[in-house]
Amino acid sequence: MSSNRLRFLDTTLRDGEQAPGCSMNPDEKLRMAHALEELGVDVIEAGFAAASAGDFQAIQAISHEVRGTNIGSLARARREDIEAAARALEKARRSRVHIVLSSSDIHLEYKLKITRSQALEQADFAVRLGCSMIDEVEFSPEDSTRSDPDFLCQMVATVIAAGATIINIPDTVGYSVPHEYAGIFSMLRARLPEVSGVTLSSHCHNDLGLAVANTLAAISAGVQQVECTINGIGERAGNAALEEVAAAMHVRRDQYPCTHSLVLDRLFPISEMLSEIIRFAPAPNKAVVGKNAFAHEAGIHQHGVMANPLTYEIMNPAKFGVPHRRMVLGKHSGRSALAHRFKELGVTLEASELDAAYRRFSALADRRKSIFDQDLLALIPAEQLQTMEAAETSAVAI
Repeated sequence: MSSNRLRFLDTTLRDGEQAPGCSMNPDEKLRMAHALEELGVDVIEAGFAAASAGDFQAIQAISHEVRGTNIGSLARARREDIEAAARALEKARRSRVHIVLSSSDIHLEYKLKITRSQALEQADFAVRLGCSMIDEVEFSPEDSTRSDPDFLCQMVATVIAAGATIINIPDTVGYSVPHEYAGIFSMLRARLPEVSGVTLSSHCHNDLGLAVANTLAAISAGVQQVECTINGIGERAGNAALEEVAAAMHVRRDQYPCTHSLVLDRLFPISEMLSEIIRFAPAPNKAVVGKNAFAHEAGIHQHGVMANPLTYEIMNPAKFGVPHRRMVLGKHSGRSALAHRFKELGVTLEASELDAAYRRFSALADRRKSIFDQDLLALIPAEQLQTMEAAETSAVAI
């Protein structure tokens, strides 16, 4: 693999689906998996095989039908989880088990009720078992960013020796900040020579609104894989949004000179598909795929965008599959935007007529949140519209 080649692992069907209200049935998961394959993700984490019969069935179907990408299943560091993952992934072109075991003292003491030494033994056993049954083993020390650095290094060294080839450092509760998160990867490289022989991965949650920023910091720190979800769905405040990471890398290639396999113009269609499946659309102001991501209402912005989109848009919406930018007519809009919309509606106004229409429009916009085309046409006196229609008819007759 090229040293600047970044892999995308999509966990929409596993971590994303864990968000309240975002569950999917096996058929919906399969539909999403085909779309993720078209998007070009390197790994689809298709679910958690041991969690339910539905998840097992979905992973099994995806493994059988989706051949263009690696298919993975989550597993706790338990024999029964790993064996369930192996059975579900049996038909995959290339399979991966993603084994998770906590490394933070608060998780070990209160959630798992085991000691550090017991955790190391359990991690070693689980990875060795996974390596004997499945093509690739990824290991995540859960809650890495709140773990003691010495013990985190111990656990990473243990699982690499046991055969894990992908080491993921999850910011499980969204606790870290960018420079601190990047520093963990630098620390692992400095203290563990064996890390140079494995793939380092990032997995960030958005509890402080920093999931994408932390993921980008990890890319700057040299990780070779990032784990994301479509629309940023996931536990609590969600995961790093795949479309935002991809857009940042595209727009700021000067900062992130990495190659990847994503087909960028598939991002908006897959976002729309997910919203339809889970009946949960992203917030209007969501970056890249939100309804307002390429919408302009302020008059000075509208005038600038009509003159040159680069004035207020740092990326072309079509690059990400967004059908078009939206000029929203509201109380902040100016004459240029109003004239532009009238022209689209087939109405050409002289300067004095536009001024009169704009005064009526401003009064209406102060009272109404939404203004529709029929409202705009109602701003034009009926006799004026009739004169325009007569002129058009006459022109056609000639």
